[in-house]
Amino acid sequence: MNRINKKLQEAHKMLSIYFTAGYPEHEDTVSIIQDLEKNGVDFIEIGLPFSDPLADGPTIQESSTKALQNGMTTNKLFEQLEGVRDSVEIPLVIMGYFNPILQYGVEKFCKKCAETGIDGLIIPDLPVDVYNEEYKQIFEENGLQNIFLITPQTSEERIRFIDSVSNGFIYMVSTASVTGSTSGFSRETRDYFKRISAMKLQNPQIVGFGISDEESFNQATEFAKGAIIGSAFIKHLNAHGKANIADFIKSIRPV
Repeated sequence: MNRINKKLQEAHKMLSIYFTAGYPEHEDTVSIIQDLEKNGVDFIEIGLPFSDPLADGPTIQESSTKALQNGMTTNKLFEQLEGVRDSVEIPLVIMGYFNPILQYGVEKFCKKCAETGIDGLIIPDLPVDVYNEEYKQIFEENGLQNIFLITPQTSEERIRFIDSVSNGFIYMVSTASVTGSTSGFSRETRDYFKRISAMKLQNPQIVGFGISDEESFNQATEFAKGAIIGSAFIKHLNAHGKANIADFIKSIRPV
């Protein structure tokens, strides 16, 4: 069983943290992963830096730019992740845009993910139809889940198709805007969470975009299995470096 599916069977609400590989410093990737697991995070999303990240707000864009300046590349990331499974057990997902993966070679990229112990991919600009027709077999041969995004504007028909193609969780975007641009959730957004929950999809939903503290985490997980925090954690790294990761996690989900 994929580590993602195994983790999702646990009863508690999932906390996933996103950070950009090679940020704040080039060699920080693995130590941040280890610290996050040690402090009780359930999933980790490792951002593959890209020069034109369409869905990312300024905080994650800046971290991506700095990581690229630090010399982070796809090859460097795989080099850093070699042996990570000797010390880390929780699910690891790479989140990135399709262009660098296509340039690297999709099959080669998936094989490297399998070799280094990556459990899934989130590729916001890879349409589910294209994945299903052209790449699904490659992902499955390498034991990788592809996690798709839905938004408040996604039609019910499209959501049900995404659900039928998925075999892990669905990334439920809380808003149609870019990451890091909201604070708390409106009644309209909470109604959206409730509407998706009422669809009784076969795959659980994890909410992303706009989660930055305990209140927004609790709101996001009222009708969903978990929540993803990205920009708020990057801001923490901006302010504190790798120090006090434990304090950040406790501010979201107190022990």
